[in-house]
Amino acid sequence: MAKLILTLDGSYFNEYALTHLKTTIGRKSTNDIHLDNLAISGEHAVILRQGDDYFVEDLNSTNGTRVNNTVTKKQQLKNDDVIELGRFHLTFLDHEAGANAAFEKTMLVHPSAFSAKPASFSPNPVPVAQVAPVRPSVQPPVASNVLNDETSQVEPALVGKIQVLNGTSSGRELVLNKALTTLGKTGVQVAVITKRPNGYFITHVEGKVLPVVNGVSTGVQAHALADRDVIELAGVKMEFYLS
Repeated sequence: MAKLILTLDGSYFNEYALTHLKTTIGRKSTNDIHLDNLAISGEHAVILRQGDDYFVEDLNSTNGTRVNNTVTKKQQLKNDDVIELGRFHLTFLDHEAGANAAFEKTMLVHPSAFSAKPASFSPNPVPVAQVAPVRPSVQPPVASNVLNDETSQVEPALVGKIQVLNGTSSGRELVLNKALTTLGKTGVQVAVITKRPNGYFITHVEGKVLPVVNGVSTGVQAHALADRDVIELAGVKMEFYLS
């Protein structure tokens, strides 16, 4: 079943399964996805399910609807498309398509996103004991302040990347240059890494098992990532680093 993941300024906020033929989005509380913000029209947009296909349609909203940063009136959605309504982003995840386009049928990001050139450090798994426990002073997000967050929009000084440490794709890397990157295996374990002004965070989305960072479960809240953290997700071990 397809779903939408809601983020605000890169912070994970909620998710919505697209179980109906029509899923309405808007500022009015009667909408299926209620976004209480003045930039959002009362009835802003709708998601339409037609067979196995999904479409987003703008309902003549004041500020318009964008898909992947392009204004649209009506558009078919593809896996990982990002619907933009003001500061809100709704990432469309189609489990069926995501599984078919998955990286080694495990990573939900497409293999073309990974560089075939290994990074300069060793692609072999890094023992947890070798990972320094000291973390930079990154403050975790406060859920109660998400909607009122007016923090600086300055981008992180360093760009985050992840490198696969095991399996046939060991050594390949992915640049985390999007506000939200989905990783994992549908139906087993899925997480998102969000890029925020104050750093990168990993958040559990789906599955009974929570992501593991440096051998320790992250819990259900957003977990701040530090340089050289080792992430274990759906049987894949990855190293997060800044460059």
